[in-house]
Amino acid sequence: MFNERKILEALMDRSGAYADIYVDTRSYTFIQLESGKVEKLEQGEDAGVGLRVIDPWKTYYASTNSFEEAHLASLAQKLSGYTGLRKGGAVPISDEETRSSYPFAICRDPGDVDVRDKLALVRNFEAKVRSMEPRIIQVRIMYRDTRQEVTIVTTDKGSKLDSRMQVVFTVLAVGRDGSGMQTSYEAAGGFYGFEYFTDEVMGSLAEKTVRRLSGLLAAREAPSGMKTVVLASEAGGTMIHEAIGHGLEADLAMEGLSCYKGLLGLEIASPLVSVVDDATIPHMRGTYAFDDEGTPSQRTVLVEDGVLKNYLFDRFHAMKHSMPSTGNGRRESYRFRPIPRMSNTMILPGKHDPGEILASVDDGVFVVKMGGGQVDTVRGDFVFEISEGYLIEKGAVGPMIKNATMMGNGLKVLKDIDMVGSDLGFGIGTCGKDGQGVPVADAQPTLRIPGIIVGGRGGIG
Repeated sequence: MFNERKILEALMDRSGAYADIYVDTRSYTFIQLESGKVEKLEQGEDAGVGLRVIDPWKTYYASTNSFEEAHLASLAQKLSGYTGLRKGGAVPISDEETRSSYPFAICRDPGDVDVRDKLALVRNFEAKVRSMEPRIIQVRIMYRDTRQEVTIVTTDKGSKLDSRMQVVFTVLAVGRDGSGMQTSYEAAGGFYGFEYFTDEVMGSLAEKTVRRLSGLLAAREAPSGMKTVVLASEAGGTMIHEAIGHGLEADLAMEGLSCYKGLLGLEIASPLVSVVDDATIPHMRGTYAFDDEGTPSQRTVLVEDGVLKNYLFDRFHAMKHSMPSTGNGRRESYRFRPIPRMSNTMILPGKHDPGEILASVDDGVFVVKMGGGQVDTVRGDFVFEISEGYLIEKGAVGPMIKNATMMGNGLKVLKDIDMVGSDLGFGIGTCGKDGQGVPVADAQPTLRIPGIIVGGRGGIG
């Protein structure tokens, strides 16, 4: 290993206000099975170092696979050279060291599991899915496990050591009958070991995937028009993540690229709505002990009873705007500089019984799963696919619909929500932003939104 203090001193040799070192070592297994054939089987390791210095208000960043001290010192001196005049005197650097501690255990490290057992998990799942629906013509399964060891050394907070584990299992099934082809996608996983893949978990994953696909093959075309929409807790928090969450990240919210800029302390949502980002929840995909700048993870209240309370800050934007970091400085790997990112983001449960919410709608759409979409963070406008949706007829769930979209505005939707369920459902994903992806989770209770545009091919409904 290299002398971390020496590298930090080199980074801070001139006019830099802050510097850090990010050391990232990870091992992984990745399996992709395509209709019975193993298309990819990768096991590998990746390791490297990221160096950063902040000189108000610019970031200078370099990354390398080399751990040689001379090479790192040369990179640090080059970065420091961009920051201005040489300082006089030594820079105070903390020697504090803190190691992560999680309130939950990993029972079976995937690194200790034979790759043949991982292959068997994937093959058995494919066989199970195919046996449940004869109209399936293609199945794509991806399995990934990752162990990541991170050390973040900063000029002011010393060293933070974090050990992270992720397992993710995704399935895409394609079915065909006389009416055409349909697809069904599901994902499961989180901050677990291989013990996560129980018969119960895999059975539920297969059942949800096949049930949706079978339903879509028999579904009617979605109507179009203004509808009352009930978002099931099963939908996870896709809408809150995309239509609202990104707009609350400080690089967008503080720089004029979000419709939520300048609204701190103001009512932006229904009084029934509270939104938090919480990186401390056990086993969630967006959970960590320290963010990728060494700030301890925390629960950040973003919206409380409809009032905007905070944005999600990394260190750069926290320093720039004289705010504390919320522990949301994240990066994909040592190759990338940290930026403000969500972790586990959710609308908190309310007081309405989910059944009561459904029963209150005479004519509407019940959304069980959201698909991909587009969001304009400046205006707040969004368009999402409805991967699994049903008509609501006289307070009851009716026929399944297909080829549906949902269009609206995040600010308007937040204010229009008039019933919030007492339940809570999570979804997982990998959130992409500025060319890098990080693991996240999102969640919501059952929500009622009166008056949102549903697009479909079934005519005006």
